[in-house]
Amino acid sequence: MSRLLLDGDVEGRYAGINDGEEGYRLTMALAVGASQPGRAWSPADFHRALLYTPTEGGRWARRLLDRKGREFTETKLTGMLLKARDRVAAQPPITCRQSGWEAVSRARAAFESLTWRCRDGGDTDLKNISVRLELCEKNGGLDHEVSLRKQAELMGCAKQTAKDSNERLTKLKLLVREVSGEGSNQGSKWRLVPPQGKNRAGVGHLPAPETRGGRDGVLPLHNDTRSLARIANHDAFHRYGHGTTGARLLACLELAEGKSAEVLRQELAVHRTTVSRRLTLLVADGLVVELEGLYYLAKPLAGPSGVQRAVETLDAAAELRGTAGAGEKRRQQYVRDRLNYKRWKADMRRRRQQERLRLVPEGAVDELTGEIMDPEWEGWDVSDPFRPVPLPEWAAAA
Repeated sequence: MSRLLLDGDVEGRYAGINDGEEGYRLTMALAVGASQPGRAWSPADFHRALLYTPTEGGRWARRLLDRKGREFTETKLTGMLLKARDRVAAQPPITCRQSGWEAVSRARAAFESLTWRCRDGGDTDLKNISVRLELCEKNGGLDHEVSLRKQAELMGCAKQTAKDSNERLTKLKLLVREVSGEGSNQGSKWRLVPPQGKNRAGVGHLPAPETRGGRDGVLPLHNDTRSLARIANHDAFHRYGHGTTGARLLACLELAEGKSAEVLRQELAVHRTTVSRRLTLLVADGLVVELEGLYYLAKPLAGPSGVQRAVETLDAAAELRGTAGAGEKRRQQYVRDRLNYKRWKADMRRRRQQERLRLVPEGAVDELTGEIMDPEWEGWDVSDPFRPVPLPEWAAAA
């Protein structure tokens, strides 16, 4: 909060549609920070920090001071501070950003402990969770905001695929939509719900421990959500390319330590035929190296913390699979969809502002006396030329 006050929103966390909205969001965030237990500021402290100190975070408040005057601005800031106090009092206290990251880390470990099967869309749901965990880390908590189109771009899939995945996760109570963004220029507000207990997840997303062949065992699952979010939306992992399963296989492999197909099948809980087919294609495209029945990650894809997004290598694989340019084509379509939606909104706004349709033509009524000059309008109340009303029989006869 001190960096936000002194340096402003350098990371664009409180971006809005214009400077006024961005300034209001930033100021409200400062008000929330100044209302935390143990450091509750008085209105005078808040005014001094934003209005009478040349801080970058108080630029919007000082512009408001120049336009509206001292009394209006101080009253506005005081109201925002009191509103922030009420909200903070109704929510658990925020200790620091580190506590939010710790909550996201615990949620990541809980999601990675589940078995995400290909059947019933498990691969897509894991990719959805991986992308959302990255957004949560950026926001510093399990609450995040994202539109359906942006989510589809991050996942590298169609909007309907992302929507279906959201519905499955919502049904499993792993995802909650708090505020819908439909019909507005804002994204929907979501909250991830980490699985609790062995029976928290539903069919298709099972906990790791299970009984196999009459013996109690634990599947050595390997769900690297960070690596998956890093490469999942590349064209090489389009549904007609290597797919999400191919990306998950790369996330399981290492440069120095090889793994057999059976070990990979157990780690991903994927059918052996699917693993064999995907590994054959990955080796053919140079993304995986096979040596004496063991599979290794190709050197260009090996990063310091899992798989890295080696653009040239992945682009070459996308060319071989015939999926190069699929992601850009989808993004361009989403850009057109956004522009068409904005045009539609502007057109509807223009229609509402247009002059009302005049039903009674000019000259049908004498403007001075109010006498009806056109006999066709006899028996009508034309006091409002935009909405004439027929008179009752007794009034028309009079």
